[in-house]
Amino acid sequence: MAETRRSTEDRQAELIDAALRIIATRGITALSTRALAAEVGLSTGAIFRHFATLDALLDAVVERVEAVLAATFPSAELAPLARLDAFVEARSTAVGNQLGILRLMLSDQFLLALPAQGSARLEGCVQRSRAFVLACLREGQASGAVRSDVSAEALVPVVMGTVQMLALSGAGVRQRVVEGRRVREGLSTLLRPPSTADVSEGG
Repeated sequence: MAETRRSTEDRQAELIDAALRIIATRGITALSTRALAAEVGLSTGAIFRHFATLDALLDAVVERVEAVLAATFPSAELAPLARLDAFVEARSTAVGNQLGILRLMLSDQFLLALPAQGSARLEGCVQRSRAFVLACLREGQASGAVRSDVSAEALVPVVMGTVQMLALSGAGVRQRVVEGRRVREGLSTLLRPPSTADVSEGG
């Protein structure tokens, strides 16, 4: 009886969450209707009442990933470094809470296992993220807020790598907040122009 009272939207969200958990812990090759059924306590037949095919479920997973990532882009009104800091905090937290997203984004195996359109959409997410970071860095360099002795293109992987490292942190929630703040402060220091004193000492 409890199953019939739950809406299709609720069941679909539950199945998407379960798919991301399976992807995060066992890989996309372990994602099957049987694995999903065991994860959520439904019969395999019940799953097909909410998603006609496994590809339809994967399409919904990609849609969830797009929505989660889109929500991590901060306001364009923030200054470049503040915008990057907000992005790193929001993105690492969102992805850290659903590691299946990171697995999908980083693994060629996962991308190849998705329907072609899904892979292209995830690649679009990656490109939008890189373009956002690059634009912030270039704007910061133009205003003097970001160091210009290193190209903005070379700094993009530093920022994106920081997001991934924080997302994968095994620390507890409280420790993750402290660690995240410390790492973001270090990133901000790294991105700022070297001080005159540092330059003179280096020379």
